[in-house]
Amino acid sequence: MKPLRLLLSALIVLTLVVSAYTWLALSWSYSSGERAGLLQKFSKKGWVCKTWEGELMLTAMPGAIPEKFEFSVRDEKLAQELSASAGKKIVLSYAQHKGVPSSCFGDTEYFAQKMQSFNE
Repeated sequence: MKPLRLLLSALIVLTLVVSAYTWLALSWSYSSGERAGLLQKFSKKGWVCKTWEGELMLTAMPGAIPEKFEFSVRDEKLAQELSASAGKKIVLSYAQHKGVPSSCFGDTEYFAQKMQSFNE
């Protein structure tokens, strides 16, 4: 009976440690900022955990090779706004969360927080 109790206690402690680490990784932001560009791709994907993933094309100067900025979205309302803005220029506010332990929260470490239309 004692080995079973020890195994159960170890399993509970391990679950608590992983849960605390996941909460910390998702609530503490390593960096935050804004990126402006053309929303080229936005889709919900994944085998088991479906997540919203997007791709913003950034260009510094006309004629330059564009840089891709890939991001994830956890807020369903923001996902609807972004989906309606596909193919348009937007400004995206994001937070970077390093060390998120699973792709069930998003495929990237950049999580979109807010979106606004790009005014030229």
